[in-house]
Amino acid sequence: MREAARRFRVPLATVQYWVTRTAGQALDEVDWTNRPRGPRRPANSTDAATEDLVLTVRQELRQTSALGEFGAAAVRRELQARGVSAIPSARTVGRIFLRRGALDGRRRMRRPPPPRGWYLPQVAAGQAELDAFDVIEGLVIQGGLGVEVLTGLSLHGGLPAAWPEPQITAKKAVKRLIRHWREAGLPTYAQFDNDTLFQGAHQYPDTVGRISRLCLALGVVPVFTPPRETGFQGAIEGYNGRWQAKVWSRFHHRSRPDLRRRSDAYLAAARAQGAARIDAAPTRRPFPETWRLNLRAPLRGRIIYLRRTDEHGRVELLGHRFAVDPHWPHRLVRAEVDLDAGVIRFYALRRRDPTHQPLLKEVPHTLPQRPFLG
Repeated sequence: MREAARRFRVPLATVQYWVTRTAGQALDEVDWTNRPRGPRRPANSTDAATEDLVLTVRQELRQTSALGEFGAAAVRRELQARGVSAIPSARTVGRIFLRRGALDGRRRMRRPPPPRGWYLPQVAAGQAELDAFDVIEGLVIQGGLGVEVLTGLSLHGGLPAAWPEPQITAKKAVKRLIRHWREAGLPTYAQFDNDTLFQGAHQYPDTVGRISRLCLALGVVPVFTPPRETGFQGAIEGYNGRWQAKVWSRFHHRSRPDLRRRSDAYLAAARAQGAARIDAAPTRRPFPETWRLNLRAPLRGRIIYLRRTDEHGRVELLGHRFAVDPHWPHRLVRAEVDLDAGVIRFYALRRRDPTHQPLLKEVPHTLPQRPFLG
């Protein structure tokens, strides 16, 4: 045994332990599988008779209980009423249910999240880029200087942008987007929430706002997320939190120009750190060199609205209510307003099956070509 211990470089006690395990048997007959020390059944385990009684009482309560309760607490109360000695605790009764396979409740099934931009097939497939934009409001520099920040983030590339201003208006947002897209290139889609800053006035039907007209003029498809829905703006909202933590809350800003300098420094560092991801993102189109913005030009292209139907399968859109499908109540739909064809196409959306997006209905609808007065 000492020679074996030296050969395999283990303590002598280890060799002696395994020799004891053989118990005089031939080596090919020994059960070499490891097992914990101690007896096979713990000394404090519930005996089989008690476990059988617990399961019997549970079955009886399930069939005859007036309250319809047959869980661990109910079984324990029934055992106490019957005067059973050595009654296990409610936790132990629950473990008996689990060990004996008596639990009939369903465990929550956690499904993998859908891919980025799952509601737009091209974006989900990684063939098109989407820029999401939002506004951070309610910031005040010491001395009463109010600040609003227009933020942007590309979905695949993670290209960040931020423009602190005294107040973000639609006109300022248009200028910032033009400058940003001249430098970075044009995405296929631009996503916004339903604020009037982005979508336009809500009190008039068939309104197309200034930012939507900018996107259409550049061949970018504007996408508006569902009202009061979480998740669709998750990427840009997460970036808003990072910007506030790394720029706004980190320093004491004396003025708005001071805040802009720190924000620009953060953006430069973030873009340098994420350069590989930015380069691997879907290709952007170059900004047209001779392009000039004409807000009164005829509307061409597509506008996408993500909406949720009501209990009758209807959708409120562009100041109108459209009957989509009575068999699709309280469900998500993608409404594609085709300005060239004069129709709205409604597609079904499901996070559980993001690749299956059937056409639910096609409704004729033409936006009036009225002059833009905004």
